Amino acid sequence: MQGWQKLFCRFQLSVFQPLTSATFFICTCLIFTSGAFAENLINFTVKEQRADKALISFALQANKTILFSYDLTKEHYANELKGKYSVKDGLQQLLQNTNLTAVIDNAGQLSIKLHKHLRSNITMNKSTMLKAALVPLMLSAASQTALAQEPAQVSEQEVEKISVIGSRVAGRSAEDLPVPVDILSAEALLNTGQTEVGRMLQAIAPSFNFSSSSISDGTDALRPATLRGLGPDQTLVLINGKRRHQASLIHINTSVGRGTAGTDMNAIPAASIKRIEVLRDGAAAQYGSDAIAGVINIILKDQSEGGSVGVSYGENSAGDGATTNIDISKGFALGDNGFLNTTLNIRDRGYSDRAGLHGSCQFSGCTQLDNGDYLLGDPREATATRETFRIGDADSEQIGLTINTGYDLADGHLYGFVTYSSRDNESAAFFRHNANGGGNAQLQDGDATIPAGFLPKINTGIKDISYNFGYKTEFSNDSSLDLSYTYGENNIDYTTRDTINSSYANSLIYTSALSANEIRSSIPREAFAYGLELTLQTINMDYTQNFDWFSLAMGTEFRTDEFRVKAGDEYSYRDYDTDELGNSLYATDRSAGTQGFGGTAPLQSVDESRDVISFYIDTEAEVTDNLIISTAVRYDDYDGFGDSTNFKLAANWSITDDISLRGATSTGFRAPSMQQLYTDNISTQFQTDPNGGDQIAVQIGTFRNDSILAQAIGIPELKEEVSTNFSIGSVVRVTDDINLTVDFYSIEIEDRIVLSNSLGNGLSPALDAALASSGAGAGQFFLNGADTKTTGVDIIATWNTEVMSGTLDLTFAANFSETEVTDTYTPAGSALGGISPEDVFSEQAISIIEEWQPQDRISLSGLYKIGDFTVNLAFNRYGEYTVLDGERQTYGAEVLTDLRVNYQFNDELSFNIGGNNIFDVYPDKNEIGNSRSGTIVDANGNVIVSSPGVFTYSRRSAPFGFNGAYFYAGAEYRF
Repeated sequence: MQGWQKLFCRFQLSVFQPLTSATFFICTCLIFTSGAFAENLINFTVKEQRADKALISFALQANKTILFSYDLTKEHYANELKGKYSVKDGLQQLLQNTNLTAVIDNAGQLSIKLHKHLRSNITMNKSTMLKAALVPLMLSAASQTALAQEPAQVSEQEVEKISVIGSRVAGRSAEDLPVPVDILSAEALLNTGQTEVGRMLQAIAPSFNFSSSSISDGTDALRPATLRGLGPDQTLVLINGKRRHQASLIHINTSVGRGTAGTDMNAIPAASIKRIEVLRDGAAAQYGSDAIAGVINIILKDQSEGGSVGVSYGENSAGDGATTNIDISKGFALGDNGFLNTTLNIRDRGYSDRAGLHGSCQFSGCTQLDNGDYLLGDPREATATRETFRIGDADSEQIGLTINTGYDLADGHLYGFVTYSSRDNESAAFFRHNANGGGNAQLQDGDATIPAGFLPKINTGIKDISYNFGYKTEFSNDSSLDLSYTYGENNIDYTTRDTINSSYANSLIYTSALSANEIRSSIPREAFAYGLELTLQTINMDYTQNFDWFSLAMGTEFRTDEFRVKAGDEYSYRDYDTDELGNSLYATDRSAGTQGFGGTAPLQSVDESRDVISFYIDTEAEVTDNLIISTAVRYDDYDGFGDSTNFKLAANWSITDDISLRGATSTGFRAPSMQQLYTDNISTQFQTDPNGGDQIAVQIGTFRNDSILAQAIGIPELKEEVSTNFSIGSVVRVTDDINLTVDFYSIEIEDRIVLSNSLGNGLSPALDAALASSGAGAGQFFLNGADTKTTGVDIIATWNTEVMSGTLDLTFAANFSETEVTDTYTPAGSALGGISPEDVFSEQAISIIEEWQPQDRISLSGLYKIGDFTVNLAFNRYGEYTVLDGERQTYGAEVLTDLRVNYQFNDELSFNIGGNNIFDVYPDKNEIGNSRSGTIVDANGNVIVSSPGVFTYSRRSAPFGFNGAYFYAGAEYRF
C-alpha cells in the first residue's frame, strides 16, 4: 500500500463457539472521507491464493471492512488481481468462478457469501453462517505488523474480542441477540447531513426523539433525548461500554422530559465516533439504573494512523442559523503495540428566529374598542418595534475534543479515553415591554426603567469532561478480567444579560436622590444567576469465562454521584423592596431578581453526594445450534432509598436458516436522580392564564425533596421507579438481499417520578402557609405519583441491489409507540393527600407524558453509489402529536426530505453538498397558548399591527424543530 492507503487497518479474528468452533475474519478500516466506498480506482496487487488470504490482502489495500467466514472461504481459491479496479469490480474479478459473491448492505458494509443457487443445497449450522451485522473483533496492536507481512500466520491467541452492547459474549452477531440492537456506522451518521449527534440519531433511528422547545431556559441549550417515547433519564448512555454521566440540568419548564435529567448527546463530537450501538430493550439487570427504555453505546474511533480535515457551512432557507463546522482527526501509533486517536471539533451556529409580531400594546394608555381592537394611547406605540421576541434555536459555539487510546502491555491491554466539550449558548426569554410595571419598574419621570422595553438573554455555559482508564487481561483458560475507573463531570453556568432587577430600580427611587436618568445609567444589566455541577465516579471490575457450552460474566461496580448548586450574584436573586420577613418596604412592589432568568440564593445552594454499589451475574448459553438463552441478575444498593434486585431472561431461536424468533422479559428500575432529590430554586415561568388571555408570569418554587417546606407538608422521600419489560420479535432473511426485523414491546413503570403541577391558591392550608414563607407564589415537588404503560413495535427492513452500474441500499425503519398514564396518586398522610390527584398532576402534566412526542416515526432512505458519486436520499415522517397548553391542539404528520451528494475528487479530497428538509416543511401553525396577540389601530382606524401572537409554532414541543430547510456544502481532505 502507498500514501493514504496506509490508513490504519486492523485484522480481526475471533472464535464463535457456543457449541462449535467457527472462525471469522474481519478486516476493519476507518475511511476518513465523506465519500467512503465511492467507486474510485485502486491499484491492486493480490496473488492467486486461498480465498481467505486473498480477501485479507484485498481489504488491506482497499481500506475497507470485509466480513467473511473463515470456514467458508478457506475452501475456495481466489484469482490473481493486478491493476486498477473499483472495489466492486475488483472483488468480482478476485472471486470469479469461486462460488463466492460480495454483498454490500445498507450501511455500505461488504460481506462475502455463497452464491444463492448453491446456498440452498448446502447445510450450514448457525455457528458457521456469515452474519452481516457481526460486531467488529479487534486485533491486538502487537499483531498488526505481523499481519501486514503475512496475515495467514496470525493466531487466535493474538486477538482481542470485542462485544456489542446487549451481550457479554465476544463476537456474537447482532442477529443472534435475543433483543434488538442497531449498529449505526460513522458513515450512516455522516450521510444524515446533520452536525449534532442528537439530530443524527433522530434521523436514522426512529425510536429516538430529540424534541425542540423555545423560551424554556436551560432546555433551549440542552435538548431532551428520548428512546421509545419514555423519559430522557430512562435511557442509559455509555461511552466505549462505560457509564456516561448525566447533564447537571433538570428540565423543570413545560417541555418534553419535564421533571427529568438526561445525558448531553451533543457533548461528543460526531467526527470522533466509530459507531453507535442502540439497544432497544430494558437492560437494567445488565447495566444498572436508567436502562428502562434501552441503552445507547457510543464507540470512539481507534485508528493508529492517517487523519482528515473536514469543513462544512450551511444556513436555513430563511437566512439564519448559519453553521460552520470544522473537524480535525488524527491517529498516532504508540510504537508497535498501541494507538492514540484524537478528534477536534469546532462548531459555530447562529440563532434562528421564527417569532411572530408583537400584537399587544407595549405602552400604557391603550383603550379597547367594541370590535376587540385596541386604540393606541401613547404615540410611541405607532413606532414601537414589533419584532420583540426571539423564538428558535439558540446561538451556540462549541469546541469538542476526544482522545481514545490503547496499548498492549504484558498479557493484557491498557486503555482509556478523554472527552471534553465547551459550549456557549445564548437564548432569549420573554420580552419585557414599557407597560410591564412589575418587571420594568416605573421611575420618577413616569416612564419605565427601560423605556423601549428589553429582551433578556440567557447565556448558558456548558462544560463537560470525562476520562477513563482501565486494564484488561486475558487468561489461558479463555477468561478475562477488566478493571477500570471512569470520571465524568458536567457544569452549567447561567448568566442573565440585557436584563434588570426591577426591585433594585424601585428601591433606588425611595432610597437615593438619583434622577430617573441617573438610575437608568447606574442599573446593572447582567448578573451571574447560578451554576450547576454533577459528577460521577465509577469503578468497574468485570470477569468473564467461556466454557464449552456457555459463557459466564460477573462483576461489581462502585459509584459516587455528586450534585452541586452554586449561588448567584446577589443582584440576580435579591428582592430589594421587601424586608427579611417578606413585608413590603415601599408603596410599590416590583419583581425581584433578574428578569428573564432569576438567580439562586446561598440558602438554596447544594452540595450532596450518594454512593452506590452493584453486583451482577450474566450468563449466555447456546443450548443447541439454533437456540441461545441468556440470563442476568443484578443487585444495586443506593444510599437513601435502599436496594433493588432485577433479572432478565432472553432467548433467540433460529427456526430455519432464514427465520429466527427472539424475546425477552425483565424487571428494571431507575433510581431518583440527584437533581430530582436536591433541586431547589424559584423561577419565573410563563403559563397560560386559566381565565383566558395572554401568558402570565408566575413565580414558581421547585422545592427539594428533603426541604423544610416539603417535610412540613409531609412530602415523602423519593424511591426508585420499577419497571417490567417484555419484548418479542423476529428476524427474517426474505432473500439474499432483503432482511426484515419486527419487534413488539411492552414497558410498565410503577412509581414513576414526576414533577407536580404548580400548587397553591388555597388547595391546602398547610401548603399555603409553607409557601407564604418561601417567597414563591406556587410550589412544585418531585413525587412518585404515576404508573405508565408503553407499548409499541419497531420495524426495520433493508434491501441491497445493483442499479445502473451502481449499488443501491434501501432501508425502511419505523417505530409505533404509545404511552398511557394508567394511574396517578398523591402521598397519603401529607398535605397533598386530601387534594385530588388531578390538581396535583394536571392534565397538562399527563399530556406531556402521553402525547407530546410523535406516536409514530417512519423513515425510508436510499444510499446510491456509482463511480465517484455517493447520493443519500431520505424521507422522514414524523407522526401526529398533541400539545395541551390551556387548550389542546393536534399537530399533523409531516414528511421531511433530506438529500446529500458526495463527489470523490481524488484519493484525498472529496466534496459534498446537500440539504435537510429540502422542501421547507414546517409544523402546523400554533393555535393555542399564544402570547402578545392583538390588533392595534390609530385614531384614523389605520392598523398599526395585527398578529395572532408571537408563537407562530408551538414553543412547547417541536419534534423536528421549526427552522424550515437547511442547505450546506462541505469538503474533506484525508491524509
